[in-house]
Amino acid sequence: MNPDPSALLPLTAAEFQILLSLAGGERHGYAIMQDAAFATRGRLRLGPGTLYRSIKNLLANGLIEERGERPDPSLDDERRRYYRLTALGHQAAAAEAVRLADLVSLANARLGLRSEGGGSSLQGAG
Repeated sequence: MNPDPSALLPLTAAEFQILLSLAGGERHGYAIMQDAAFATRGRLRLGPGTLYRSIKNLLANGLIEERGERPDPSLDDERRRYYRLTALGHQAAAAEAVRLADLVSLANARLGLRSEGGGSSLQGAG
């Protein structure tokens, strides 16, 4: 029986960002930290404690897996662990994206906000 990815929601911001980072390919922990900071323009910085606690949860829930093979050992630190997204992890990330988009739509409607060219502005503001 396949688990329902929506049963794993909501994801924490750190967990969601890790899944998004791994959607671009497998990475080791430090590369995930760098990607999260870059992708969010520095708004989300994953410290080691948050990163590895989140990775532990994602592994336990089957959303990511540790890769057994390593890149060329002469080009890599043997202590690094590489992670990749599982099919369930991809489904959960997609479900979380839809959940968040629905929340943003609700917030825009309730607060009288509208989106123009990728940004938000108040209706009637001027």
